[in-house]
Amino acid sequence: MKLEGIEIVRASVSLRDPIRTSFGSLDQRDLVLLRAVTAEAEGWGECVAFKTPLYSSEYADAAATVLERFLIPQVLARPDISAETVAEVLHPIRGHRMAKAALEAAILDAQLREWGVSFARYLGVTRDRVPAGVSIGIRKSIADLIDVVGGFLDEGYRRIKIKIAPGWDLEPVRALRERFGADLPLQVDANAAYTLADAAHLAQLDEFGLQLMEQPLGEEQLRQHAELARLVSTPIALDESVVSAECAADAIAMRACRIVNIKPGRVGGYLEGRRIHDLCRANGLAVWCGGMAETGIGRAANVALAALPGFMPGDNSASGRYFEQDLTEPFTLDDGHLTVPSGPGIGVTPLPDVLKSITSSTTWLPA
Repeated sequence: MKLEGIEIVRASVSLRDPIRTSFGSLDQRDLVLLRAVTAEAEGWGECVAFKTPLYSSEYADAAATVLERFLIPQVLARPDISAETVAEVLHPIRGHRMAKAALEAAILDAQLREWGVSFARYLGVTRDRVPAGVSIGIRKSIADLIDVVGGFLDEGYRRIKIKIAPGWDLEPVRALRERFGADLPLQVDANAAYTLADAAHLAQLDEFGLQLMEQPLGEEQLRQHAELARLVSTPIALDESVVSAECAADAIAMRACRIVNIKPGRVGGYLEGRRIHDLCRANGLAVWCGGMAETGIGRAANVALAALPGFMPGDNSASGRYFEQDLTEPFTLDDGHLTVPSGPGIGVTPLPDVLKSITSSTTWLPA
């Protein structure tokens, strides 16, 4: 495939309801969008890096810079390129997985649109819709949390995940179990807020029958996660610790987790995400697709990935969970499910008027 050029679009959109986690609060989504253009098609990719380097070392301004100065020129220097070779072409540049993932996604979208093939078909998915889950940040009170969870359950969400942190863990979980019962599919996400010294405290969560405890310890602490997994009965799921299929293989070998959260941006792209899925399936681990408050561009690709076999209900929520107006046609719940896009590529494109209204700058890099 011959690229004519790639455009970097900087934009910003407000969230309907700020999301508070153990590492900070998110109320505005700074966007780095990529538009890959060929003679026959254009494809879109969304970088999931946040405004600040708190969830990971990557952040939006740095992603835009490394894309403009290094990643995109590296790709455009090739006389032809395919999505399957992007990772190899970019391998000499260390790190910046979120930026690389966005570039691969844009090129893959353009490639599939040229072929007239949907992303779902390309991946080999087995479902045309996926159960929707929702991730809920730390709330101002337990009463507020119960109201919010009740509202999402009324909307039809099939799984509830709440953020936890020291001082906000046992009591909110206990309150949700008392209010909604033992059958509520409930997960907790610590975003690396604890240490192994908190093992006895975290073990108290075992009585609540949680589906999983996500990333309780630090990003680089695989050995400590393996030790914690021996001390608690709640299944450990890893998020920040798994940045590649190689890391996933190490976690599996060390028995550091029983479940892996696959965030395509975090692991360097959807193709690496599929490799992690295949690895986990071969080793008997469950997976789910995590969310990063993406617009419809990222959400469309996430929903397709989550339709592969072995995916639990993940963080794929309706557009209205995050935005008053999504960048694309909105994703809506249908009996607690989201429909997998079936059109060419990721199956969605930005709404021109919405994109124009939120865009702050564009940079065109010709081939």
